[in-house]
Amino acid sequence: MKVAVIGSTSWGTTLGIILARRDIDVALWARTSEEADRLAQDRENTTRLPGISFPKRLSPTCVIEEALHNASLVLLAVPSQKMRHNVRLLRGEIAEGVPIVHAAKGLETGTAKRMTQVIAEELDPRYISTICVLSGPNLSKEIARGLPAATVIAAHDGNVAERVREIMDSSSFHVFTSEDVVGVELGGALKNIIALGAGMVDGLGYGDNAKAAYMSRGLTEIAGLGVALGADPITFLGLAGLGDLLATCASTLSRNHTLGEQLAKGRSKDEIMTSLGSAVEGVPTTAAALKLAGELGIEMPITERIYRVLFEGFDTALAMDELIGFSRSPHS
Repeated sequence: MKVAVIGSTSWGTTLGIILARRDIDVALWARTSEEADRLAQDRENTTRLPGISFPKRLSPTCVIEEALHNASLVLLAVPSQKMRHNVRLLRGEIAEGVPIVHAAKGLETGTAKRMTQVIAEELDPRYISTICVLSGPNLSKEIARGLPAATVIAAHDGNVAERVREIMDSSSFHVFTSEDVVGVELGGALKNIIALGAGMVDGLGYGDNAKAAYMSRGLTEIAGLGVALGADPITFLGLAGLGDLLATCASTLSRNHTLGEQLAKGRSKDEIMTSLGSAVEGVPTTAAALKLAGELGIEMPITERIYRVLFEGFDTALAMDELIGFSRSPHS
């Protein structure tokens, strides 16, 4: 058994580690020879996941053909805005019938497409039955430490999802399956937008009651767009919907929450994103989701206000006050 993990992100590294701990051979692909050599020498990802040692079965490489050779499963753990470029590197290298799982939580800017759509376009539409999405309340640093967690693998073909589940499921990382690809993808992508606002609520010091009210509206907004695109509304009440939303809106490990919180405290977006050092998926996804909502004629007030804060300099307090229904009037 061999798994190829494309992307040495914190999540990609984590997935490689938990698979290698199960005595599965893992090839962790890095973009450059310098990065691959550093990972191999340090036996940990000191930049993104410091302190977590690589199991002996995890092997870093910068050669895509080497990573994919004889792989029984391919995991794509790259930022959503770089997915299309990275998938192009895989053309002609993946054996027929091998499941391809993406773990990105975002929509492509410009096209507003989901990652399974992007992957199918770049490889070949005939791969659609083997393309899966992995999503759930999955904070990588907790999972890398061996803390218990659960996730969802969704595929149009339930047998493919089950094959992936059998490879990835463990006592500390429990995998459920679904055939609602649209719902699982959108739950993971859109909750990042809501998490940006949850961080703003916390940064403004509005308290848990206000955040609960805001998150409830956020889940409704996610489900509204999802159902319009054919998703099962029940999906948004499960791990890939409510579960992921709760974890990302509450945890200090969430980059999206951190960005929103720091924006509310007066720091600039560029300064915060530079300090975080990794992709903040909610930022480009906000623009993509708003475009998609416009095309469908759907109102998404949270997404619209988050967009204005991120890209138009709109005041965070005013945006959150409007969304929560809070008035600063002394007579309220």
